[in-house]
Parts: sequence; structure tokens; C-alpha cells
Amino acid sequence: MTIRDSTPPVWKAILPGAVLVVLGSLAFAWLLDAVLEKDNISSWDQPLLDWIVSVRTPWLTDVMTFVTNMFGPVILPIIVVIACVIWGALSHRWRDPILLAGAMVMSTVLSAIVKVLVHRPRPEEDLQIIPGFETSFSFPSGHSTGASTLVLVTGYLLWRRRGGKSWFAAWIAGSVVVIVVVGGSRLYLGYHFLSDVLAGACLGLVTLGLVVTASRLLDLRAGREPGRPVEGSRV
Repeated sequence: MTIRDSTPPVWKAILPGAVLVVLGSLAFAWLLDAVLEKDNISSWDQPLLDWIVSVRTPWLTDVMTFVTNMFGPVILPIIVVIACVIWGALSHRWRDPILLAGAMVMSTVLSAIVKVLVHRPRPEEDLQIIPGFETSFSFPSGHSTGASTLVLVTGYLLWRRRGGKSWFAAWIAGSVVVIVVVGGSRLYLGYHFLSDVLAGACLGLVTLGLVVTASRLLDLRAGREPGRPVEGSRV
């Protein structure tokens, strides 16, 4: 009698993450083409930005400034480092905090490289809440990239530990809210176009796909079924 190997094949482990990477990459490529060709969704960029600027109010400006600062290149990395250290120290599980930290670094570097390669200027300074404050290139939005990576990857890692439809629904709903609010703050403050923030979200989706792939391969290596909730595990 032949004993069949019950270990799932590698392709089953990497398939979900690969699908996310492909979907995020295709959406990003479409947005990039629209920006370079100045057509499709990029034709909405300027009219939408003009309208948003026209409806600014003092209290909403304060709120959006707070949001954009919290997810900016100074405060967000500090929050992530502190959260990862606390997460690992309290749970005694360092795999997930390391995956999150690595995802944040990877998406930030990728966003910075694309910015330089695409070389898209920011919106006109008279539309910016603080003219000339943002000096890097516009495509993609680094804030949207960081926010989407943070909530998508964190949500996935927490859901992986617990599983269940309620956790999955909370993860998706929470991610959508954060991505929309952070992206909206960049538009409201006049620092980015719509296509910039959507491209940042796409990079976050690509990063999620890579994390899902890495996590499931680590599960496979540890002899667990990829994707099965692992509450109580130390790795």
C-alpha cells in the first residue's frame, strides 16, 4: 500500500498570493498607462481636485491634516516599529511582526522607486493647502501606499490567526475605510491626484499578495495547512 503525502503542493500555497499580486499589478499598470497617456481615469484628476479644493472648510482641513500627518513618513514608521515590538513581545510570536515590518519597508521602497521613474509633478501649488510643502514626485501616493499596506497586511495576519467570516468582514471593511480616508486626505489637501492614491492602494495590494505568499509558504514549511487559522501557535 502506498502512503500518499498529505502535504499540499507548493502551487496551492502560493496561488492566493499570486492572484493578489497579479490583480494589483494589472490595476497599477492600467493607472500608470492612463497617467502617461493622459487619458481614461487620469482625465478625472484635475476636475475632481478642483472641486474638492472648492469645498474646503476649516474644521475638515484640520481633520484631514491630522489624518495625513498620522500616515506620513515621520509618524507612521514610528507607530509601526513600536506596534511590532509590542506585538512580538506580548505574543512571543515574531513571525507576523517581522512580516508586517518587512512589508512596510518593501512597499515604501517600491513607491519611492516608481516616483522617481514616473517623474510626475505634484498638483499646482495654488491648490495645495501648504504650497510647496510636498517636494517629492506625485505618482504613486506614498501615504496611500503606506496606509493600504499597513491595514491590509495587519488585517490579514490577524485574520490568519483567528479565521472566521466576522474577522474577514471586519478586516475588509476597516481596510476600505482607512484607505479611502487617507487617500481622501491627500486629495483634499491638494498634494495628490486621484490616480496617485489609487496607484498607492494597488501597491498595497501587491504587497499583501507577497506577504500572503510568504506566510503560506512558511506554514507549508512548518508542516501546517496554508491558510488554516493558527491561534495558539508560537511561530
